[in-house]
Amino acid sequence: MDVRPRRSVLYMPGSNVRALEKAKSIPADALILDLEDAVAPDAKIEAREKVCAAVRSGGYGKRELIIRVNALETPWGADDLKAASEAGPDAILVPKVGRPGDIISAAKVVTAYNAPDKTMLWAMMETPMSILNTREIAMAGIEREHRLTCLVMGTNDLIKESHARAYKDRFAVVPWLAMTIVAARAYGLDVLDGVYNDFRDLDGLRSECEHGRTLGMDGKTLIHPGQVEITNEIFSPSEDEVAWSRKIIAAFAEPQNASLGVITVEGKMVERLHLHMAERTVAIAEAISDMGK
Repeated sequence: MDVRPRRSVLYMPGSNVRALEKAKSIPADALILDLEDAVAPDAKIEAREKVCAAVRSGGYGKRELIIRVNALETPWGADDLKAASEAGPDAILVPKVGRPGDIISAAKVVTAYNAPDKTMLWAMMETPMSILNTREIAMAGIEREHRLTCLVMGTNDLIKESHARAYKDRFAVVPWLAMTIVAARAYGLDVLDGVYNDFRDLDGLRSECEHGRTLGMDGKTLIHPGQVEITNEIFSPSEDEVAWSRKIIAAFAEPQNASLGVITVEGKMVERLHLHMAERTVAIAEAISDMGK
């Protein structure tokens, strides 16, 4: 099973060379090198050059590198997409995706600029239109040529655009998260939770990570290196989960169980759907171990 841990995905400002260098030692699974929100208009061009140079030079180990570009309709968007394609990161994060056409258009541009096959597209789900069209956006991932592999929740923008209140129980946010998770799973995509703004409140972060994992998120986007450790912990399979998963896999591998849909493992009824879940749990655990984290 080909899986990639995306427990902790840290935004890094593209205009800050020191931050880009420091990111090489931060134990996040993935880094979003940001050209959009974290960069002032008069620093956009310089940030683009710094980020693309950082991607080309490497040194980030097994961390996944993603460049968040500015929207195509902005003065910087087209040049961002061209430069990012040529730099060849693991993925390009497309902001303010509202319709499937936004991803399809970005994919055509990326392909036209000869981005390597490994360079995928991630979609920011951060507007009411994103949520209304979640199913259609996720469906674009069916076609390999569209390169879509991950949906990223922009909960701050969704709260702002919907005029909702940002309570810690996330009462207003849950329907948007749930809709996006279901759409992502229907079309084989990963989905990442939005950021937790109070980076000093680690108890609050822990609670929100637990909430996101319970809903079914693959991981969480972060704004501060101090948030990585807790996020990695919560979105990692526990030792008990991995051990139980291995027992399920081993039981279904027994010759007498090869053609059965339901078996008993240690007195519990287990179906083949549990086998698929177990295989993914073990694959994630092994991939985390391979990353040395």
